[in-house]
Amino acid sequence: LITIEPRPGEQIIRTEDIVTLIHQHGEELSLVMLGAVQYYTGQFFDIRRITKAAHAVGAIAGFDLAHAIGNVPLKLHTDGVDFAVWCSYKYLNSGPGGIAGVFVHQRHGNNPDLPRFQGWWGHLESERFLMKDEFIPMSGADGWQLSNFPVLAGAPQLAALDIFECASFEKIRNKSIQLTNYLEFLLQEIISVYPYFEIITPASSAERGCQLSLSFRKNGKVIYKKLHQAGIITDWREPDVIRVAPVPLYNTFEEVYRFCSILKRSCAALK
Repeated sequence: LITIEPRPGEQIIRTEDIVTLIHQHGEELSLVMLGAVQYYTGQFFDIRRITKAAHAVGAIAGFDLAHAIGNVPLKLHTDGVDFAVWCSYKYLNSGPGGIAGVFVHQRHGNNPDLPRFQGWWGHLESERFLMKDEFIPMSGADGWQLSNFPVLAGAPQLAALDIFECASFEKIRNKSIQLTNYLEFLLQEIISVYPYFEIITPASSAERGCQLSLSFRKNGKVIYKKLHQAGIITDWREPDVIRVAPVPLYNTFEEVYRFCSILKRSCAALK
């Protein structure tokens, strides 16, 4: 396992450092796998560039989309990603225990000779119940299914995806950028008066989704509890980060303003 961390004094990981590390370990590297959006900082990595670097040394490129799917624009096929996996209970709104998803690039999905973890529901549908002793995979990502689809868990996911389809991801993303930029603007105003925290998520909209991570110098847990008592749902991550995520499908600009008003009062109470 090869790990990477930000440079001293920095909070996010530079893409060039990832690429350099890939090339340094190229001869021993078989798989490059990262979260597309880093859960702690909210950084959205350069998927295309990282994938290109992995392929240059003969490695497979895979991504965990847990914090990316439904949050940021993805072009897995055109970026050449070999595979990706995700849960659906976060930004895809299927609820806890929701169905998982997998992307397999066409060059792999249409290769029946590729070794895989074979499962009953990945077998060619037209011959599945002939009960032969030879595994014939379905084409595409379907060939990696292990069991039949959980219908009850899939029903709320289908309803959620219908909303995405109706709204269009382009409009969702545009609102997300505006909502998060507005949040950042109000947070910077608070920081100018109460410099108790800093935003460690990249400032560029192209390098983040709707999540902003606030790193507190002290009393972060106290602030988190005050927000929770006021009915604000954020997320605490050790040792000092509150994650704030105004989700464009159901959060409003007014809610962002109210959140920052409560946060400002909570900071003022620490004086």
